[in-house]
Amino acid sequence: MARIRFLVGLAILGSLGWMIGVAAWADDKKEGKEGKEKAGQEFATKASAAGLAEVNISQLATTRSRNAAVREFAQRMLVDHGKANRELLDMANRQQIALAKTMDDKHQKMFEKLSKLEGAEFDRAYMDGMVKDHEEAVKLFEDESKNGKNDALKEWSGKTLPTLKKHLEMARDVAKKGKDKSDTRKDDSDK
Repeated sequence: MARIRFLVGLAILGSLGWMIGVAAWADDKKEGKEGKEKAGQEFATKASAAGLAEVNISQLATTRSRNAAVREFAQRMLVDHGKANRELLDMANRQQIALAKTMDDKHQKMFEKLSKLEGAEFDRAYMDGMVKDHEEAVKLFEDESKNGKNDALKEWSGKTLPTLKKHLEMARDVAKKGKDKSDTRKDDSDK
């Protein structure tokens, strides 16, 4: 009889230990899921705020710039970032991920600054901003495509990355040509 009680006691302890293990596993799983969602949420918020900024600031450039290359670049930003923003919105809606509703403070300040500029001064500030923004975006998307925890966002960032790299290359090229022209004008005025 004592042996049966001992075996029943072991069985109860074993069951209790198993239940504690399952509960701990479930908590770990839940924390892992929340961690994945949180990581995906942070990327989605940054990407959506930056995407809104690209569209809003480039819209301004299409009306403020007198430089054909700058206007052409801005138009390309409207098309490409508009498409990327719609893709991200569709994905976020399917996965119930919140996106930024407005530009972040940094881009809002940039927009306000650019709103006060015109001509070559606008072009220079806009293109410098586009170079910097695309450098940051490439880093953000590279990190997400390699280390992201949300599979859909990870795939989307990897798919979007080549376009961002192309934008960075274009922005650097347009900015350099603009600086070369202003340097040439300065050299001509020195003569």
